[in-house]
Amino acid sequence: MTPAQFRRIALSMPEAGEGEHMNHPDFRVKGKIFATLFTRDDEDWGMVKLKPEQQRQIIKANPKVFEPATGAWGKQGCTLARLADLDVATARDVIFSAWLNTAPKRLVEKASQPNE
Repeated sequence: MTPAQFRRIALSMPEAGEGEHMNHPDFRVKGKIFATLFTRDDEDWGMVKLKPEQQRQIIKANPKVFEPATGAWGKQGCTLARLADLDVATARDVIFSAWLNTAPKRLVEKASQPNE
């Protein structure tokens, strides 16, 4: 997956917008970050804000792709995804989950998973 594909999926979420946080792009719903893009060690990565149980499940299912963020953020569910190993279907699922975890209740109640 490319950063452009990750960005396109993130921005396809209802009322999602792009901002910037610590000099890298982030994706927000109603001002709250649900995903980000960044480069580490010359690799492109995404971050999605999952719940700790969601994080455990996705890392167990895809240990080559996902890892917890460091420190307290990771313990709270912030999950890093190595874009080179991330497929589009899985990206849609985790980005949608992150959006659901962050969006206001009124949006979540009427949301259905967008397709790219």
